[in-house]
Amino acid sequence: MQEAGGAGRRERRDAGDGCNTRNEVLLAEAVVAPTVEPGCKLTGGTWISYYDGQEVTRAGALDIDHMVPLAEAWDSGASAWTAARREAYANDQGADVSLVAVTARTNRQKADQDPADWMPPSPEAQCRYVGEWVATKLRWQLTADNRELEALKVYAEGPCEDTIVRYIPAA
Repeated sequence: MQEAGGAGRRERRDAGDGCNTRNEVLLAEAVVAPTVEPGCKLTGGTWISYYDGQEVTRAGALDIDHMVPLAEAWDSGASAWTAARREAYANDQGADVSLVAVTARTNRQKADQDPADWMPPSPEAQCRYVGEWVATKLRWQLTADNRELEALKVYAEGPCEDTIVRYIPAA
């Protein structure tokens, strides 16, 4: 696994459009764009939940997953942050890997676990997941415990050795 600067950024929509972070992520990740009705109500649309490869055609069947869960972030350094920085982390749309739309089932299976305890059920998703996990930790200068580091090392030295990690440090 290689580290590189410059992660892709999610295109920022109109901040005054009435859409919350959840809907902004759904709009950014749709493979078929939903219709945006007044109040940012989304209808139609199609998404692919990359954790399990499932195609989803109902926005309500998706959760927005924090790549590094809030509890994990807290344990990895966010507990020392200001309330404003924690809020920025929780709503981070400055990197397209911080928040991802996935099936509610896989998000709930993941819960607040790190890669030592949970990986996406789709083997094709695992290297992407490891890269995005590391990118998010680096972006926010979060630490990793020994079990987490060992799990990441197994992937970095094995099936994910060609994965390039890209990130832009959070402001």
